[in-house]
Amino acid sequence: MNGTRVAVLGAGIVGAACARELALCGFRVTVVDRGAPAGATTSHGEGNILVSDKGPGPELQLAQLSRRLWPKTLAAVAERSDRGARAAAAVEWEPKGGIVVATTEAGAAALAEFAGAQRAAGVRAEALDAAALAEAEPRITRDHTAALHYPEDAQVQPAGAAVALLTDALAAGASLKSGCEVLSAVTRGSRLTAVHTTEGLVEADVFVNAAGPWSGELAARLGAPIAVRPRRGDILVTTPLPPTVFHKVYDADYVGAVGSSAEDLQTSAVVESTRAGSVLLGSSRRRVGFDDRLRPHVLAAIAAKALRLFPCLADVAVMRSYGGFRPYVDDHVPVIGPDPRLNGLWHATGHEGAGIGLCLGTALLVRNLLLGEPPAVEASPFRVDRPAVIGRAGQTEATEPAEKDRTGDSKSAKEETA
Repeated sequence: MNGTRVAVLGAGIVGAACARELALCGFRVTVVDRGAPAGATTSHGEGNILVSDKGPGPELQLAQLSRRLWPKTLAAVAERSDRGARAAAAVEWEPKGGIVVATTEAGAAALAEFAGAQRAAGVRAEALDAAALAEAEPRITRDHTAALHYPEDAQVQPAGAAVALLTDALAAGASLKSGCEVLSAVTRGSRLTAVHTTEGLVEADVFVNAAGPWSGELAARLGAPIAVRPRRGDILVTTPLPPTVFHKVYDADYVGAVGSSAEDLQTSAVVESTRAGSVLLGSSRRRVGFDDRLRPHVLAAIAAKALRLFPCLADVAVMRSYGGFRPYVDDHVPVIGPDPRLNGLWHATGHEGAGIGLCLGTALLVRNLLLGEPPAVEASPFRVDRPAVIGRAGQTEATEPAEKDRTGDSKSAKEETA
């Protein structure tokens, strides 16, 4: 039995995955979160598990690993106990596949080039002619220039997925402290030995920073800042419909938006259904710090892009909208591994909008590194001591560009909530 004490700081999908992986290895795990499990970024996403939006490189390798792990992990959770079986069922695992559509000749050429590079990296990307696309998605626009099917793409109910992983972690001996905010570090020399929280002292041998968009702020409180900052996204939710959209469908512009470092608003069409019948419409990306206000012009831009792919949605009612923050790193590569500046501090963050899809691979890599095992994927691209993570670590959400409100005045999130 491994006697090492691990405190996982964050109970979202990445923290839950890390807690489960380490608890099953015999680590004595405590999960700490200032709110409730899956209560922040995880519950404000779409639940996507994608390989289709990632070009060759370390993130794709991590996504492919995670995609292989998801079915096995859910089967293991379900087999552990009746409670685990119920938790696994609530994940709503759907290996529905994804379809990427180009609507311009330039977009078709770029999509073909991107898919060719992906195939060379082991991704299944199948070209669809007009008839095959119409069969796969009968209600999609006929005004397109190319389409690709990615059968490996999948979807889960994100909060349900995080709870299932955390349930399995608790069954393996982990403990949970919710409503417990980390305030500061306790160090002995260059080693982190404990953290002060609103509920008292938490001691451990290893601390895993899995606080998502708040990871930069948390790391700064612990004395080792990292340049992980929030990037906001918003989603529209329609009223329940008869079967209308059968895959995750998005336009070819989405890949560019994911990989962009632009600070202003970017939108692209992302359309998919849920088991309840609602259709989710995304997506947007904008850097506005932690300003959590919904913006009508952003929602309107999302809807307009979605209608280009599915004109049939024009008269469908939207019953709600929501937004959330993603942990953004300038080089678009997650931050996974030990912090060389403070012994005992580890990071598992920076996944931006891909945390659901990358969490299991991230957790396995953390375990590999902690135990000195051969890593499941090459670990060096995710290291903490790289320029995008430490080089810009002094910049926080307070220094992000302010977004103009509807009157034209520019206000930061800090000013607005003061």
